[in-house]
Amino acid sequence: MKKTLLILVVCTVSVIFAVLCIFGGGKKEANTISFAGSGGYPPFNFILDDGSVDGFDVDVAKEIAKRLGKQEQYVTTSWDGIIEGLRAGRYDGILGSMAITEDRLQVVDFSSPYYFSGPQLIVRKDSGLTDISDFTEDHVIALVTGTTFEKDAEKAGLKFKLYEDDNQTLMELINGRVDGVLTDRIVGLNAMSKMKGGDNLTIAGSVLRTESMGIAFKKNSALTEQVNAALKAMREDGTLRAISEKWFPGEDITVE
Repeated sequence: MKKTLLILVVCTVSVIFAVLCIFGGGKKEANTISFAGSGGYPPFNFILDDGSVDGFDVDVAKEIAKRLGKQEQYVTTSWDGIIEGLRAGRYDGILGSMAITEDRLQVVDFSSPYYFSGPQLIVRKDSGLTDISDFTEDHVIALVTGTTFEKDAEKAGLKFKLYEDDNQTLMELINGRVDGVLTDRIVGLNAMSKMKGGDNLTIAGSVLRTESMGIAFKKNSALTEQVNAALKAMREDGTLRAISEKWFPGEDITVE
């Protein structure tokens, strides 16, 4: 009898402990908002030597979390599966320089735009290529899989290879293994000034079009409206502009 009673007590305590762990952890998670990016898109989001993530996107994420009264968590994942990860609930939002497109709006909701940019062709200075019209069927460009730039390349009739992130595409260009890179204009300019060998790169032509970048959420998520309110306040009080000027001195990419 005593043995049976002891077993019951132990089981009861174990169940209570498990419930406390679950709900205690739930409280902590409820006070956290997690955003995802590729981690390979400097200066917007990139991994530092200590494993942490930094960049314009990360600073925007931190400020939004602060205004929502939550702890910010920034995670990195492969770009080609980032929307599936959001829909599966592995993070709360995608704040990783994702362009708002009609195709993506079929499966996720977006915040209002938090910055504007566009696809730019980057080449080596010694290539003799000065515009997208100079490219022939003998030329190959590099771009990141899962980006809107794939459609741009296809529309222009360019041959291309796909890579995981722009650290890889730009290194391929610097090392002469591809003839060009199609990426965000600001990413290209950043590579020219900061990457080893970047001083041998230049832009070819102008941006192909303008893109509006938004923060993606699950369909019908309450976070979309909450984050829109935070972004509106950040625009009005100058915080969003200040973050832009921190990463892009003298340039406000948050206005169209």
